[in-house]
Amino acid sequence: MLFKFIRYTQPAWQLNILPASAKKFASCYVKETEIPEGFIDTRFQSKSAQLADAGYHLCLKGKLLQSSKEEIRQQEMLPPPTLKDEYSFLRKYWGTPWATFALTLRLFTFKNPFKEVYAYLGSRKFKRINAFQQPFIDESYASFQSPLVASAPLVGVIIPTLNRYVYLKDVLHDLELQSYKNFEVLVYDQSDNFDQAFYKQFSINIVVHNQKEKLLWTARNNAIKATKAEYLLFFDDDSRVDEHWIAEHLKCLDFYNADISAGVSLASVGQKIPASYSYFRWADQFDSGNAMVKRHVFKQIGLFNEQFNGQRMGDGEFGYRAYLNGFTSISNPKAPRIHLKVSSGGLREMGSWDGFRPKKWFAPKPVPSVIYLYKKYLTKPLYKNALLIGIMLSNVPYKHKRSSKMLAVSIALTIVKSPVLLIQLYRSRKIAQKMLNSGKTPELLQQ
Repeated sequence: MLFKFIRYTQPAWQLNILPASAKKFASCYVKETEIPEGFIDTRFQSKSAQLADAGYHLCLKGKLLQSSKEEIRQQEMLPPPTLKDEYSFLRKYWGTPWATFALTLRLFTFKNPFKEVYAYLGSRKFKRINAFQQPFIDESYASFQSPLVASAPLVGVIIPTLNRYVYLKDVLHDLELQSYKNFEVLVYDQSDNFDQAFYKQFSINIVVHNQKEKLLWTARNNAIKATKAEYLLFFDDDSRVDEHWIAEHLKCLDFYNADISAGVSLASVGQKIPASYSYFRWADQFDSGNAMVKRHVFKQIGLFNEQFNGQRMGDGEFGYRAYLNGFTSISNPKAPRIHLKVSSGGLREMGSWDGFRPKKWFAPKPVPSVIYLYKKYLTKPLYKNALLIGIMLSNVPYKHKRSSKMLAVSIALTIVKSPVLLIQLYRSRKIAQKMLNSGKTPELLQQ
């Protein structure tokens, strides 16, 4: 992004970083000649800001933009957006509160107060827009008869499970009802009281492994190596899907010639469901609870990173790796899952609700793997702001993530809890640094 202030709102966004080796890759850069009518906002002062705004707006609406490093380099040779443009960008897409947040941070870091306040006030004519209205939709998708689906390749559905038989029963029942039939289910059961007989009630091809160690990413890697399927579909044990779920993942890969179909996850608790989940677009994250990946991806960039065992964001790390190597990932609204996010079993037993919400006081915060991820892939300004925003917005229970009022409370609690937060952050950074120093890299898939 040409707008540097995106680090105050979306610091961990994949498209903030550029792939090193891929010739063409998903981006939010757009050539001036390719901008549709009505997408150049002349209120921005600089041409670079007008182009960056148009590209970002188009990307949000589902335009599948692709760029080369040379094309991006040419655009970045233009004079950069002005300070007023930067604040205007924040107001347009996130509103005045986030522009004020950026101003506050910049004043606390000793930026010129006169220039900052003048630019901030000069951006007041920008009001927040709904950038997700009237998205770009390819109407031909609905009538597309997928040759890939018709050829019926073997799909490997991979499910690690831990102490969730009550919910796993519904998961496997949903798979019994699938319209697409050529699939096998690989269950890696890590439950304390393993129950082999539980699986006999289902009329689908289930291969069950009793994994003694509670290692989520090892389980997924073992499943990948155990199946010959060319299409690997990752699923969580507390989810519900409709009967066309598998078929729609295959159809998406076929229609868009993509490497990853990232099904949307509709959480029953937590954050609001984004408006962008209703249409196809570049996926900006990898969700290992609902994603189909072509086998060749693991052959080229490796399996999941097992340093994330017992921690969080192992799927985020894989998503960064896939993006940086030029693999295309499509956010797929036609293959949704309802994520129940139950309060027991699974990663809940590993001591956290999410990457920034440990269950115990003085436990490392964020989970060390989060710092490992951000330090490994983000620039220093993005890394610092990703940590700051994550910590500021995580001081209320997970169930209140959808409440704007509670998020305001969370920000206020950051100051009150700062002594504890600093201790938690220090502990997390020490562990993360050991992970970084280990030099371990994911194993390449051989077969």
